[in-house]
Amino acid sequence: MSPFPSAQKGKMTSVFSSALSRGKAFLTPSQSSSSLSQTGFSKAPEGTLFPQVDPAIDGEDCDHDCSSCTIKYPAKFKTEEHDKLYGHVKGWSTHLLVATGKTDWVRDVSDEKGSVMEAVNDCGIDPSNGVSRVLPRPKISHFGSPMFKSKANTSNIPLPSIHHISSDPASVLLLPAFTIIENVTPATVPTLISQYINTAPTNTTPFPPPSDALTSDLAKLSVQDQPTSPSPFTTRPCPHKYLILLCSQRTRDARCGQSAPLLRRELERHLRPLGLYRDLHDERPGGVGIYFISHVGGHKYSANMMVYRRGKVVGGEESNGKGNNEACAEASQCIWLARVRPEDCEGIVKFTVLQGKVVKPGRQLRGGFDRQKGLVSW
Repeated sequence: MSPFPSAQKGKMTSVFSSALSRGKAFLTPSQSSSSLSQTGFSKAPEGTLFPQVDPAIDGEDCDHDCSSCTIKYPAKFKTEEHDKLYGHVKGWSTHLLVATGKTDWVRDVSDEKGSVMEAVNDCGIDPSNGVSRVLPRPKISHFGSPMFKSKANTSNIPLPSIHHISSDPASVLLLPAFTIIENVTPATVPTLISQYINTAPTNTTPFPPPSDALTSDLAKLSVQDQPTSPSPFTTRPCPHKYLILLCSQRTRDARCGQSAPLLRRELERHLRPLGLYRDLHDERPGGVGIYFISHVGGHKYSANMMVYRRGKVVGGEESNGKGNNEACAEASQCIWLARVRPEDCEGIVKFTVLQGKVVKPGRQLRGGFDRQKGLVSW
């Protein structure tokens, strides 16, 4: 059984590639300044990428109900507190999350024999949209050319019930497309790259697209740009309005394994009263999906949190995020935070997830992108 909603699988398969053809693909390490300028995007100086919360205008990030704050890190949980964070993460173009149903993995996730992650790293296919594999294998979650590299992570997204060994079909989630691709096997990874990743929107694809370009209404797309050969995959939109990704890889750093479950519990405590919490099997549209992922770098700044936010269009969703506006299928922002603690979760939900604002940019903001503003942190 698929971990994602399946009602629209069939019709989505025939239209996905055309929907993604206006952009480029996977979560990549950084572009050169010249290549970035070709996209029309620019590097945002510190303090300009995302608005900072102003308590005088926005209100407090905490309701000061201290008796309800029972989730704490272990007493010996320490992180690096002096490094400057902003502007030091490598840029990326797209982000691929591979379902494993696990919350921890072998230290180097591409070492999992017969897995999709191993195939992504070793298949020998260099995507034509700026993403390429790493040679030799670097044992990290980024792969690609020096100009455009991609981030691929394993995740705790559940596997289908028929999945028994690593070579069985699995699902992947492609960002910023907010698209689920199912029936992916190691053998079909080259097809995944050539037919889907190569045509997917990237973090530097303008959003929203021009009015005379292809719209996000998949039902209106032409079939002329569809793959010429039958696709082995089924595809559909991710049901969630927002995604929160938490590094949980204990084999890289014990702090990641400790922090991720605690933060999820605290996030749930603040999301449930708003009707926004979605557990791993919750198929309702809208809301906030929270996934554990493998190493993203910078575990000394635990906890690392990436917040992907779908963009807004005219006539879009209500601001509380409960709806699911299919006219707006892609992420317009990713806000990458670090040094996140349980006591930060209330403000992160209230301001970062729902409004795209940052409460503690000097201490916590590592980087990100805003496709509507045409800005990135790299």
